[in-house]
Amino acid sequence: MSAGRDSAVGEQAPAEAAKAVKSGEKVRKAATRKKSAATAATGTSAAKKTTAAKTTAKTTAKTAAKRSVAAKKTAAEKTAAKKTAAAKAPAKTAAAKKTTAAKKAPSKAPAKAAPVKAAPAPAFKDESRTAMVRRARRMNRELAEVYPYAHPELDFRNSFELLCATVLSAQTTDLRVNQTTPALFAAYPTPEDMAAADPERLEELIRPTGFFRAKAKSLLGLSTALRDRFDGEVPGRLEDLVTLPGVGRKTANVVLGNAFGVPGITVDTHFGRLVRRFRWTEQQDPEKVEAEIAEIFPKSEWTMLSHRVVFHGRRVCHSRKPACGACPIAHDCPSYGEGELDPEKAKKLLKYEMGGQPGQRLRPPADYPGQPAPPLAGR
Repeated sequence: MSAGRDSAVGEQAPAEAAKAVKSGEKVRKAATRKKSAATAATGTSAAKKTTAAKTTAKTTAKTAAKRSVAAKKTAAEKTAAKKTAAAKAPAKTAAAKKTTAAKKAPSKAPAKAAPVKAAPAPAFKDESRTAMVRRARRMNRELAEVYPYAHPELDFRNSFELLCATVLSAQTTDLRVNQTTPALFAAYPTPEDMAAADPERLEELIRPTGFFRAKAKSLLGLSTALRDRFDGEVPGRLEDLVTLPGVGRKTANVVLGNAFGVPGITVDTHFGRLVRRFRWTEQQDPEKVEAEIAEIFPKSEWTMLSHRVVFHGRRVCHSRKPACGACPIAHDCPSYGEGELDPEKAKKLLKYEMGGQPGQRLRPPADYPGQPAPPLAGR
């Protein structure tokens, strides 16, 4: 019986051991599963944390970008506001000054409305040659009505005095020449007298006209030539006059037209400027200007045409600011509008007798409507 029990016990022992082993394996597997579950949970938590971190970073970046854009817009708006304020400031200051000035100034009549500019003269761009000639002759007739007293604006009593005065008129005004020549001709009334003049004394007499050394040389030269070649007389031919020292075509035409009655066109600064402004010619060279103008007008008109155009240039049609609003031939002028158009302002630009001022001659013709020029102070 003892042996049987021992045998039964012996059989039970391995079975229990096997159970114990299995139980241990189960425990280990359970532990392993717990570890795996814990690891998985840890990984999931880490992934969630990473995703959350990325989301937070993106949100932060977007927020920063929005703040940057908002900051830029705010800065731009502030800059624009400053510029607007700066622009308004001068206007406000000017308005305040005007208001202050208006308060200080005595009460005046209401300001006149700005004058309405007259309609411009018709275009002359495609004007035919025939139309231009007709217009030019019409302008000459109208100038004759405005300046019936037109004359050479140099004082002279004979051809010699006119010749000398014209030579002296280069690079100066006729007024200054007229103020200078009385003393000159009192000292040297004839070519013979002037040819024998002391150069230094002659220079001193004509000093007010400018370039007195060169002009004195010309006067001495032409006086000597008149004495030696023309018996002390001024010749009445263009070909002879231009051989004299200091005498060109312009001077010769002045002498011929006004001392000898020989028609001639005098192309001085004023004449050349106006005929180009009138579009009678486009030439710049004086001889070419003379030739083209001579083809437009009858020979009998040449001398007086020269005086009328020069008169108009000195009184109305000034070089820098012509008085277009007071011009009697504005309707025929292609350059109308280059100068002052307001009639009242234009009247203030008129000179000599047209503006109520003395003329250029100390001894003007009897029909001259203006006042004579005053003599040079100290002479």
